[in-house]
Amino acid sequence: MINNNYFCILLIFFLVACENSSSRQVYEPQAVTRDDTGYYCNMIVEDHTGPKGQILLTNKENAVWFTSARDAVAFTLLPDEPNNIAAFFVTAMDEAEWNHPEKQINSWIHAKSAWYVIKSKQRGGMGQMEVIPFKQEQSASDFVEEYGGEVVSYVDIPENYILGNTQLN
Repeated sequence: MINNNYFCILLIFFLVACENSSSRQVYEPQAVTRDDTGYYCNMIVEDHTGPKGQILLTNKENAVWFTSARDAVAFTLLPDEPNNIAAFFVTAMDEAEWNHPEKQINSWIHAKSAWYVIKSKQRGGMGQMEVIPFKQEQSASDFVEEYGGEVVSYVDIPENYILGNTQLN
């Protein structure tokens, strides 16, 4: 027979676990509109080619938009930017067209799960070096065969590649 105290402790543990799991908010990528502008450049997101980024903050309803995936990664590294990031999405370039990947809602993936090509010949929408996200590592490797560069995971993107000089050499 189960001791009543033991049963009460199990019941409380179960109820707390259920409450914690049901209170987690699931964040989904938002659809870009013509009114959405890049956080750093204040230019219309749709007017730029290449991969994009969006960051959802816990205290804001609308996404913080980026005209490049590199700018979105920079946001997460800079100490003066908000750190209450609820979700971070980038456009997977194996799921979308280069010219307007942001228009395909299924092309948005979690940034930390993406594979990135860095140091390639392909430039972002503003002519800068870019971190080019892919859903599949093989897609990133195929891209490297055509455009050069290196495949890295999110945690292996060099900080100086993001925050250093990004002009064409």
